[in-house]
Amino acid sequence: MSLRTKEYFVREAILSIKRNRLMSVASVSTVTISLLILGIFALMIINMNNMANILESQVQVTVYIRDGTDKEGIAALGEEIKKLPGVAKVNFVGKEEALKRFAERLGERKELLDSLGSNNPLPDAYEVHMDSPEQVKAAVSRISQLQHVEETIFGQEVIEQLFSLTRILRVGGVVLIIFLALATLFIISNTIRITVFSRRKEVNIMKYVGATDWFIRWPFLLEGMLLGLAGSLLAVVLLIWLYGMVIDQIHASLAFLPLVPRTPLLYYASGFLIIAGMGIGALGSSISLRKFLQV
Repeated sequence: MSLRTKEYFVREAILSIKRNRLMSVASVSTVTISLLILGIFALMIINMNNMANILESQVQVTVYIRDGTDKEGIAALGEEIKKLPGVAKVNFVGKEEALKRFAERLGERKELLDSLGSNNPLPDAYEVHMDSPEQVKAAVSRISQLQHVEETIFGQEVIEQLFSLTRILRVGGVVLIIFLALATLFIISNTIRITVFSRRKEVNIMKYVGATDWFIRWPFLLEGMLLGLAGSLLAVVLLIWLYGMVIDQIHASLAFLPLVPRTPLLYYASGFLIIAGMGIGALGSSISLRKFLQV
């Protein structure tokens, strides 16, 4: 393909976009909205998966010891827990340490503990860290049957709820993305179809004089790709701005939430959205050209 031919294709694509400004704007807007929603859902799912994975890696079992257990019984319980399969580490947390931690969590409201006086209602406990989250339930079942154990608590319920929400978002996101992709294809293909219809005689003449389908198709494909590129670039700019604003707000008020950093996440997301936008534009053009190339 010569340089002059390539210039002809590009020039024709740009002229076609200018001739159909209204439909072109509609196509770009639809691509922008579709890809922006796609990007938002993708970032939400990535962050929720990241939170779930971090929570899973930090799962620990808290074993509360029955009140009145002597030091020998507490030590013996700790040794039995250490022998269980999958146990990585066992830490003893005495009543005083537990009360101190609770006061730190209360922060400015720690004066509420003054009403307790010298009484400490918190029990002694063991913090049990596991090799993997999959072993937690089995370990809890065995620990609950040991002597001197009052109660065992672990955060598996929170993780399961987080994964359930992630699955709902993923399924809902896929459905919404498919709907928006079809809407985008419809508008872009109609934009190209209007262009082709206005030039149908020219297309037919080119076919009769021996022009190949690809020679006729390339300007329209480029037009669709340019529309998709413009829409995806707008979506990328909006997504970067929104994610930056949200992550700054969350870090200011909920600094403990483990959000995925901007880089390299937004680089990958931007590249994917740009490729998706151009791909949708090219596909929309191909769909609209089929009928007119059958001469």
